[in-house]
Amino acid sequence: MDATEYVAGASNAVTIRLKLENRPGMLARALAAIGEMGGNVGAIDIVRVEQGRLIRDVTIYTSDPNQVKEITKGLKKLDGIDVAHVTDRTFSLHQGGKLDVKSKIPIETRAQLSMAYTPGVARVCLAIHEQPDLAHRFTLKSNTVAVVTDGTAVLGLGDIGPEAAMPVMEGKAQLFKEFGGLNAFPLCLATKDVDEIVLIVKAVAPGFGGINLEDISAPRCFEIEERLKNELDIPVFHDDQHGTAVVATAALINALKIVGKNPADLKVVVVGVGAAGTATTRMLLDLGVKNIIGFDREGALSRRRTDLDVARRAYAEMTNPDDVTGDLQTHIAGADVFIGLAGPNILSVEDVKRMARDPIVFAMANPDPEIRPEDAYPHVAVMATGRTDYPNQINNVLCFPGIFKGALDCRASDINEAMKMAAARAIADSIDDDARSPEYIIPSVFDKSVVRRVADAVRRAAIETGVARLK
Repeated sequence: MDATEYVAGASNAVTIRLKLENRPGMLARALAAIGEMGGNVGAIDIVRVEQGRLIRDVTIYTSDPNQVKEITKGLKKLDGIDVAHVTDRTFSLHQGGKLDVKSKIPIETRAQLSMAYTPGVARVCLAIHEQPDLAHRFTLKSNTVAVVTDGTAVLGLGDIGPEAAMPVMEGKAQLFKEFGGLNAFPLCLATKDVDEIVLIVKAVAPGFGGINLEDISAPRCFEIEERLKNELDIPVFHDDQHGTAVVATAALINALKIVGKNPADLKVVVVGVGAAGTATTRMLLDLGVKNIIGFDREGALSRRRTDLDVARRAYAEMTNPDDVTGDLQTHIAGADVFIGLAGPNILSVEDVKRMARDPIVFAMANPDPEIRPEDAYPHVAVMATGRTDYPNQINNVLCFPGIFKGALDCRASDINEAMKMAAARAIADSIDDDARSPEYIIPSVFDKSVVRRVADAVRRAAIETGVARLK
């Protein structure tokens, strides 16, 4: 089965407006043709009747734009059916952007204007000038996050530039607002220079309570985050690294309860040791896992290898206790956990069969996982992916709204390791013991209680570790 055969869904939905001759069987012919060409029909609406024709809008879920073209071409060949136009529902949703700026207060009278703006605003400005911390009380700073990218590592698209990254950053800002009640603004930077990015973020930081770094390629993302954490007094969080790590750790905590294994006894293999893979590995080490082997295209990351860059050498130094070499197929034998953050078709069914009893597989590459869940299910105890259309989606939206909310609520100066682990445990604990199952180790992204749990846990951890400025 080709990868495109199992990604049909709302993200590739179109609405085709059809003009059908007003006689029996015409709609059935159109729907049959759509089905034969692999489309899944959703809503069917009558728009109007005109001159012996029925105008209908048919929503179709497809696998990709090429399938849309095939369906459109096929419909045009049918007698008595005309295709008026095709609307891509995803593009329509993005029309004009997904964000807006709205005032919290009305400005309808002279008095309101004089308080919101000049001359009244001057009194607030002078108060903040004399006591800068008042900015957290009298501006949106205390509830606002900058979403910063250079567009070099966008989703599965790679280096597409700052303009093309904007729709993703807008979406991120939506998620901050929808799930965490936080304001967020996309800042897409037209530079890849580490020094320039650090300088720009530092320059705009006074207007924000926290900085969310997003879709910045490794290894530059490590230096950018580290420098900003050292040079700013507000939380800096690279979600691609730490958000993925937090949710994956939460998933593993619950998966281990399913199979009855302890972190210290595990053999874990990690494929894809970039930003997310490295951060996930660090969190698993903090969880108590002792035997982790990372793999890149050349095989196991061993301290004996001479081709490793600084980041991969640091990874090898903290993992692979027996310093083994060789490929994944060699070392998957006896592994309790597979964590994939690389790409499609890396793990085979035969590989899974050679894993330890009750294997756990997190195939997190998106949109196409390292192994198709349909192939893995008969041979694994727990399966998770990064996709919305399978159980156990490891989705960062479970993490970053609550982490930032907790950090901003207590005016934390940092998001440290204790706060991340507290977030992971809060996500895991969102599922009751009697509800947990192999298909339910991660709560739904629409469970609004998760944000509250995460925020509370993060705030407590910030206070306990001394980085909170409000108790």
